[in-house]
Amino acid sequence: MSHLMGIDVGTTGVKALIIDENGKVCASAVEEYPLSTPHPNWAEQNPEDWWDATIKAIRNVLEKSGGASVEGIGLSGQMHGAVFIDRDGKVLRPCIMWCDQRTAKQCVYITETVGEDRLFELTCNPALTGFTAPKIVWVKEEENEVFRKTYKILLPKDYIRFLLTGVFATEVSDASGTVLFDVKKRRWSKEMLSALEIPEDLMPEVFESPEVSGRISAEASSLTGLPEGTPVVGGGGDQAAGAVGNGIVREGIISSTIGTSGVVFASCDEVRVDPGRRLHTFCHAVPGKWHLMGVMLSAGGSLRWLRDAICHEEVREAKEKGIDPYEIMTEEASQAPPGCEGLIFLPYLSGERTPYPDPDARGVFFGLTLRHKKEHLIRSVMEGIAYGLRDSLELMKGIGAKMSEVRASGGGARSSLWRQIQADVNNLEMQVISVDEGPAFGVALLAGVGVGIFNNVEEACSRTIKVKETIKPIKENVTIYERYYEIYHSLYPALKDTYKHIAELT
Repeated sequence: MSHLMGIDVGTTGVKALIIDENGKVCASAVEEYPLSTPHPNWAEQNPEDWWDATIKAIRNVLEKSGGASVEGIGLSGQMHGAVFIDRDGKVLRPCIMWCDQRTAKQCVYITETVGEDRLFELTCNPALTGFTAPKIVWVKEEENEVFRKTYKILLPKDYIRFLLTGVFATEVSDASGTVLFDVKKRRWSKEMLSALEIPEDLMPEVFESPEVSGRISAEASSLTGLPEGTPVVGGGGDQAAGAVGNGIVREGIISSTIGTSGVVFASCDEVRVDPGRRLHTFCHAVPGKWHLMGVMLSAGGSLRWLRDAICHEEVREAKEKGIDPYEIMTEEASQAPPGCEGLIFLPYLSGERTPYPDPDARGVFFGLTLRHKKEHLIRSVMEGIAYGLRDSLELMKGIGAKMSEVRASGGGARSSLWRQIQADVNNLEMQVISVDEGPAFGVALLAGVGVGIFNNVEEACSRTIKVKETIKPIKENVTIYERYYEIYHSLYPALKDTYKHIAELT
């Protein structure tokens, strides 16, 4: 029996898993690390923490698997981060992460330098604060000594690839999120790099996602226990990899993912763009395909904030019972009616990206009254996140994206209440699949393609992923949510100028 490994360098920790050729998970392990917020709206991590956690996770999962022989490895990770390393492979500064919002000025500079229309023509995307290019420009402007010492700029998973293989490489799906990549031609944009005065040799070589990019080095073998020479494929950014892990590899199948961020993802057989420039168009992890993506920055992160801010009793009770605090919270939320008696939550705790690319946006509880209790607050957060995801679905419908199936994934998919809320808010059937391992599972499948276990990505998904449950919308809830969604959708435009004023004050 052949075995494959997937490694996902996430926002809160590294996950490593081993699957067999039928998609059965043989073992998994997670190692966590901290997030630093040295200033308001900043978010950084120490890449060396990722590497320490990766070593531990690999050793742990190999031990749990009973010494399974791994034939190929896939890498996934949080997108858009910028890791600056010198000629000796040393990290020059903490990684500026995907949710960091410091680069509004640099986004304006990029747009004005390249030209708004030309930027979109070259990269299929606008310059947004979360993307990589504005971070590079910020370091160039604010920490020029770091920039002058930089030998390579790597995305998070690709820093781990370098330490595993000694190779500087990335792949098309993650590179798409840099705003330095020609998404249509699947290669670095020489024009973008030249316009921003970023030397092309600072960027790593680009591979297709299932393509072998390097092999485990002797040094990495001694640290991790992986056999020297084990192939490592390109892998994918966490969203494209997670889509592969959910079987979102053909047109018509949509995924709605609630993790720390929230993502609506649609596979496309050709380049498809949003004329309003609110959706992202990236290369898919499937060779020759692309994808549309809408991203909200604080999805599950909003519920985690609520847990940490006011749900101390639930956390304590969960610890006593040995269960997840979210189980208790969602049970409380189920006691509140759909629509929460007029309470609506705007989940813009870290600014927002889709459909409002606004780093100044803030979270709001709208409609609070003396009748509202904690269960209303919890449910309104869950509903607000579902409304935000619907924003992206509506945009995709507007440009002709096919929607025959919607699959729930991420931590939010584990909650039956949240799955039902999504089905009702969207008035679409939601599917739950047989695996729930996220990006690590997807890149393990990509590794299987790279080493010849599967002929292509579509075959890998069809052999290993099955639909196990379908959640149908409840008609009366659909009617309620349709009314409240209209109000939700009207609130950001009404508050936009006020958000900017608060940002100026803080």
